[in-house]
Amino acid sequence: MAKMYHKEKSIQIKSSASALYNNLSVLRIAPRCLTYFTAVHANVVNMVSASWDGLNYSHRQLQAKEGNVATSSSLIMQVQYTSFTKAAWCVLPPRDLLVLTSQKGIQMYESDGSIMVYWHALDTPETPTAKAVFARGIAAVREKYICVGVSSGSVLVFDIPCKGSNITLSEVLEEHKEAITDMASECSGSSECIADLVSADDSGLLCVWKAGEDFQLLNKIPGFDTSCSSVKLWKGTVIAGYGTGQIRLYEAVTAILHAEVNAHARWIYSVDIAPFTGLLLSAAEDSWVRVWHLSLTPETNSVEVMPFTHILYMSIESWGLQNILFIKTHCNNQK
Repeated sequence: MAKMYHKEKSIQIKSSASALYNNLSVLRIAPRCLTYFTAVHANVVNMVSASWDGLNYSHRQLQAKEGNVATSSSLIMQVQYTSFTKAAWCVLPPRDLLVLTSQKGIQMYESDGSIMVYWHALDTPETPTAKAVFARGIAAVREKYICVGVSSGSVLVFDIPCKGSNITLSEVLEEHKEAITDMASECSGSSECIADLVSADDSGLLCVWKAGEDFQLLNKIPGFDTSCSSVKLWKGTVIAGYGTGQIRLYEAVTAILHAEVNAHARWIYSVDIAPFTGLLLSAAEDSWVRVWHLSLTPETNSVEVMPFTHILYMSIESWGLQNILFIKTHCNNQK
């Protein structure tokens, strides 16, 4: 069979990437024929832009800053808190923002990382407690919302203007009781999908939301005390990766379990979906990258999962693979 994937030239970043859930974000800038990559390590955000021909690269690092109220706190958590960090680009119709989370708060930058446009401090106790305080989980929702999860289980909803820094906290969603692990918005672009957002937490609980001036809870899907580390929402289907190595597919509105796959032998760190092809990518601590094909049957409202062994089953010996993403390219308009 013909190979559908081949290894391209590796892209170096300035420092290592921490072993965190979903610690990779990509932004494609079509007018400039560039792709941005970012990953966090300790108190550093590594950014690199790569031209589509693979000939030109540009690096930038965002570090902890001192000297003004917006950046007096650490930009990203210190080493002992690296399990709770995140950097992700949020793509909204009017603008793209780079969102960073830490134990101190949430920072939003222009997409190239040049200007910080917003800072939201987390409420931290005056005396140390056994429970850490941090933000984790980022998703852009509909035309103007960015949602960020925090360790208390709350989901913060920010209203983003078309330009400028007049960003406001419009709502706090409080259905989770455990720390948020990941969030995802509907990625298919279909206007027929009722659900707009899914949030996951350390207990494995999934909450499905409909966005609007007031976010509406559509469903709660129990996790049976198994952490859900990575989640996606595609054509009304929730795709969830768990610490057990399983991938489960639920109908978002009804919570019907369509499929359960024993995908990996160890903890899943990241899943991603190519919305136009239905290809699902998963990576885990067992050092395997696996590609699956999701088949949606509208007549029966069901989803099937099939392994695509002829695309890619790749083992990275001696170390776990934490993060993977599909990337659009200049020669292929299918993500």
